[in-house]
Amino acid sequence: MAKRRLSSSIGGAAGSWVALRFVLLVGVLSFFADFTYEGSRSIIGPYLASFGATAAAVGIITGLGEFLGYGLRLVSGRLADATGKFWPITIFGYCVQMAAVPALALAGNWPTAAVLIVLERVGKAIRNPPRDVMLSHAGKRIGGYGWAFGLHEAMDQSGAMVGPLLVAVVLAHRGQFQEAFAVLLVPALINIALVLLARSLYPRPQDLESSPSDVSGGGLPRLYWEYLAGAALVAAGFADYAVIAYHFGHTGSVPGDWIAIFYSIAMAVSGGGSLLFGRLFDKFGFRVLIALTLLSAAFAPLVFLGDFWTALVGAAFWGLGIGVHESIIPAAVAPMVPVHRRTSAFGLFTAIYGIAWFLGSAAIGILYDISVPATVVFCVVAELAAVPVFIEVGRRYRSSRK
Repeated sequence: MAKRRLSSSIGGAAGSWVALRFVLLVGVLSFFADFTYEGSRSIIGPYLASFGATAAAVGIITGLGEFLGYGLRLVSGRLADATGKFWPITIFGYCVQMAAVPALALAGNWPTAAVLIVLERVGKAIRNPPRDVMLSHAGKRIGGYGWAFGLHEAMDQSGAMVGPLLVAVVLAHRGQFQEAFAVLLVPALINIALVLLARSLYPRPQDLESSPSDVSGGGLPRLYWEYLAGAALVAAGFADYAVIAYHFGHTGSVPGDWIAIFYSIAMAVSGGGSLLFGRLFDKFGFRVLIALTLLSAAFAPLVFLGDFWTALVGAAFWGLGIGVHESIIPAAVAPMVPVHRRTSAFGLFTAIYGIAWFLGSAAIGILYDISVPATVVFCVVAELAAVPVFIEVGRRYRSSRK
């Protein structure tokens, strides 16, 4: 009875406004989360190199972080489905992640830094599936899953733009990686405060969804698995920025003070693109994802083979790809699966996605030490291999909705 009263109290236009406020609040807290951890990730490559780590070590460390950062989402997703404790799991994940970043200021060698880098990804793994499902419940209320995830990602990536800029300023004036990590404690604390506020204001975000997805059955459909195969190919060919930053520093194609700025520019492209492409995805479906996959595949030759200005364009294309990873790809999952399996579906999807990212990142790091052109070929081929898969998934998805 209480649930019915709550659902009815947020019906119609009022319900859409409540759902929009929830998405905006989650977007603001995500702004400070990305401010914190993306600020740190913009200099992880050079930071590890300052301790003597090789490109292969950087690739394996960041790949392992992504593997756990995605793979453990299967555990947190299933746990959230089984217990319904969306907020406690989300809050715990944010606490782990926000603690790991400023702690990098205390690392005295690259193995210690590697542990903290991986721990930050683990925190993200814990909190993302329940948070994404809470966002999906608001999606139908405000006009579509693509719009909900795109709006959130735009705010999220605004923080990812500001964080690296602050880090660049600190490095330009102080020249110390440790001080750059230490100042990120401030946005980390703000994030935790906002997460607790969101929990207080919206204790049951699942009540925001006026009607559940019309996908029937208790299992995950074949379409979901086919889509996952395509997404895994995209993940395998997408180089982590730590490797790109390592390349910039190693070759001198981008001055050290500009490496974090390039990352900030990439995040700006990601955020702005997410806002637009989320809307377009709701309207045009998989055609948008296919076009963006083709565009983002161009990042590899531009960043690894180009000079300063070419690399800047490549960083923008890389940021476009990040926007696809974080907004459109998860938005497409929600309508494919039964609502009661949505958290597990998100967790499983990103777990396999993370395995592909780990294997791809490790391969990219190892190939880089052998041959930069081979690295470029690997990235481009893996990205483009996903396109025919997405074409077929899009065709079948349209047919299933008729």
